[in-house]
Amino acid sequence: MLQVWSTCARSGRSLERSLSSIVKLPKFTDHSVKNEPVLGYRAGSAERAELEAELRRIAAVTEEVPIVIGNENIKDGEPRYQVMPHDHSKKIAKFYYASEKTIKKAIKVSVEAQRRWDRTPLEERIGVWQRAADMMAGAHRQRLNAATMLGQSKTVVQAEIDASAELIDFFRFNMFFLKECSRYQPISEEPAVTRNSLRFRGIDGFNYPRLIGECGGKNYHFVHPSADPQSVVSGTIRSAFEYCGQKCSACSRMYVPRSLYEPITKGLIAERDKLKIGNPSDFSVFAAAVIDDKAFARITGYIDYAKKNPKCKIIAGGKYDGSKGYFVQPTIIETSDPHDKLMTEEIFGPVVAMYVYEDKDVTQALSLVGSSTKFALTGAVFAQDVAFLHTALEELKMTAGNFYINDKSTGSVVGQQPFGGGRMSGTNDKAGGPNYVMRWTTPQSIKETFVPLRDIDYPYMRE
Repeated sequence: MLQVWSTCARSGRSLERSLSSIVKLPKFTDHSVKNEPVLGYRAGSAERAELEAELRRIAAVTEEVPIVIGNENIKDGEPRYQVMPHDHSKKIAKFYYASEKTIKKAIKVSVEAQRRWDRTPLEERIGVWQRAADMMAGAHRQRLNAATMLGQSKTVVQAEIDASAELIDFFRFNMFFLKECSRYQPISEEPAVTRNSLRFRGIDGFNYPRLIGECGGKNYHFVHPSADPQSVVSGTIRSAFEYCGQKCSACSRMYVPRSLYEPITKGLIAERDKLKIGNPSDFSVFAAAVIDDKAFARITGYIDYAKKNPKCKIIAGGKYDGSKGYFVQPTIIETSDPHDKLMTEEIFGPVVAMYVYEDKDVTQALSLVGSSTKFALTGAVFAQDVAFLHTALEELKMTAGNFYINDKSTGSVVGQQPFGGGRMSGTNDKAGGPNYVMRWTTPQSIKETFVPLRDIDYPYMRE
């Protein structure tokens, strides 16, 4: 091996350098990243025609979904069926519950595959994810959308946002963030003598347990007397009732000042009454059915509770019918108790509770947002009073991981509003941002020394 001489600047001694770095730093092809456009599906558009054809194809069959382990399709477990939530007489998929033997096999194969995958160059792995994103954005887009619409009763826009655009964004942005994280390398003050580097390894399943949790929320819209009523109405209708309120970020409670009670409630009722609920294959519907019989029972249980509670008044909706599909009308409930379970527990359905406060008590009402529940996922404040907005921004700091000012509490976009909440809502890892990627890695610091170690004592000991 070629040997060179270098001088250690700190010790002033000539040292023989016998090695060069063996650590290969990742090299990436630079590329920009942007959000996948959300298609419009207007009448006569190519994407609408393609989606309608795919809806007909999927609705006509019961697709078999095997247990996939490596390259093997397994169908020996207990068979189960997924039904369409809006028409539970129709089975959309047949799947299998894995046996203990199958689960153990899956774990074994997964661990072996993880080791091979971890040894695959990072640029090559990123290429796999990028190609997958391109496939979802192209040839497989409408299959994803149609399966989501029929399997989860999402309308076309909710399927397009979730199953297509957001999923594609997660693939592309996470790879971009991983590249950016991997570019960081520690300082090497004397690279001729020592070199420091950092490499990102996949997480070890047998390491200290690492939890990535997103545990729901009790998301709020807080309305100040200076708010624009129509903005509150429009934002709340979409946040509370899109996808039947089955979004972890959906508005589930409102705080409304007495001075705006009439215009806001009248507006909410009027807009709610316009909503068409039905089969998501009908492009004119606003929302469809809730996901399954368990959700239907839980949500209707809260509605029945409100009907019997003298402190609650159902001001819109309150009806439901599970005979054909799991349909629950968008429901607005006013309560005189800010600590009622309708204001503190997650319902996860098309039900929003409203507490009306006196204008003079706005400060006390603001304090209820954080003190009445342990959740802290999303929240929104509606106000035109700038001084109050500054106050709310500080007072509500710990009440939501995603905070909105004069906008609805839903609709975070990958790369724009990284998502996640704290307290009982989870570990706030911010999916859709660079922090999230780090939760799936276990970095390794590497120090390489290129000169032989000679000294044991220190210079001051020789004086």
